[in-house]
Amino acid sequence: MNRSPSVVGIVLLALSLALSSVATAGELRAGAFAMDVTPLKFPISMNGNLQDAPAKKAADPLHARCLVLDDGQMRVAFVVVDNCVIRRELMDDAKQLASKLTGIPAERMLISSTHAHSCPTVTGVFQSEPIVEYVEFLTERIAAGIKQANDNLAPARVAWGVGRDETQVFNRRWLLKEPSNESNPFGLTDKVQMNPGFNNPKVSKSAGPVDPEVNFLSVQSPEGRPRAFLANYSLHYVGGTGGELSADYFGAFAERIGQLLKADNSAKPSFVGIMSNGTSGDVNNVNYGLTTPPKFEPFEKLKLVANSVATAALAAHAKAEYRSAVSIAMRESEIELKVRKPSSDDIAAAKERISKGGAFPYKTMPEVYARETLKLAEYPDTVKLKLQAIRIGDLGIVAIPAEVFTEIGLELKRRSPLQPTFTIALANGWNGYLPTPQQHELAGYETWRARSSYLEIGASPKIVETLLKLLNEIAAENK
Repeated sequence: MNRSPSVVGIVLLALSLALSSVATAGELRAGAFAMDVTPLKFPISMNGNLQDAPAKKAADPLHARCLVLDDGQMRVAFVVVDNCVIRRELMDDAKQLASKLTGIPAERMLISSTHAHSCPTVTGVFQSEPIVEYVEFLTERIAAGIKQANDNLAPARVAWGVGRDETQVFNRRWLLKEPSNESNPFGLTDKVQMNPGFNNPKVSKSAGPVDPEVNFLSVQSPEGRPRAFLANYSLHYVGGTGGELSADYFGAFAERIGQLLKADNSAKPSFVGIMSNGTSGDVNNVNYGLTTPPKFEPFEKLKLVANSVATAALAAHAKAEYRSAVSIAMRESEIELKVRKPSSDDIAAAKERISKGGAFPYKTMPEVYARETLKLAEYPDTVKLKLQAIRIGDLGIVAIPAEVFTEIGLELKRRSPLQPTFTIALANGWNGYLPTPQQHELAGYETWRARSSYLEIGASPKIVETLLKLLNEIAAENK
């Protein structure tokens, strides 16, 4: 019987995928790969600021760091991308493409961004808009990275644990001694100020907690060769990259943890270090409680942070117990939430301000937020968020598509049936900041209505309860 080359190719691909999915129940396998996603053309837009900042070059390579785990019954993929914010559509497209290449169901993939503010724009926010060519490039590279990690599957053992580094996280929202509308772009009253500066007499103390835990999942070969290290720390980003593209401290950590673990990259596949962003929506690396601001050269501080956090992870890793027989479970669910859309009066006021604002790009906060008001007016009344819960042995991991406030992550850790549990934020999409209802009452930058903050005020309790339900379901499977 004659068959066309395309039919033969399809049959061979299906056979290959079927064979690659065969594994003995209880036999853990893992594969990892760091796919280079550095843009090929410059200059390119960088987002993460109120003004767009075109980068002329990359100071260090950007990656989509991929990890695939298979317990013989279920296969899951983790990807952490060096990018500020990635919209759900791009991640969904990458998952569908990767699923065709690997056979891993799209609902068994977790893709997140690091939130480094020194990466190419792929999602519109403030005055930066996506570069279509790079969006397509990044989508394909993420999928290719998952495929390569899947191709690298081999027998493995894993360990997990929790370190602590209290020296690198500070809540950036400070309580004002007197409520103020001084910096609010809508002329409303704030009770907190983000990043108030040093020696500011108008503020009293931080408005929320921090989470100093360094959670990790370590992967080795059966003989003990380091193969991958997925970490999680609740730090927004570090910065200080001099206007060049950079993976920030996330990339520096990936390199440093490999050095500390004495990973031998002369053997293939190479070791892959991965740092994911935790619940850091209200946390940064600047201690405004100091009287004198420290000074750093470009890239100096992010390397110091990376070394500090990696050292803390290594100390906890020394006590970790490796296991080659662990079960994996994963659940995914959607939740529909309301959008805090502008009123007709808000839209009219925004149009008037824009008409008087002069040429784009806009220079003042009210003008920038007027543009955001008009952009947000085009949003639907509700949006769907994808939430995930994953269990690896007794380790719990949840995924939220937002910049999550620390209080939310601490509540999930406290109430989770799996210990330890940590949150990967900015995962499977990006729906702006996620404050608690109480933090909404305090107002401040992270609550100002824009594409960077638009979910309903009661969003976080609904998300927490949905994730706890998923965690309880996957925990029950391990009994």
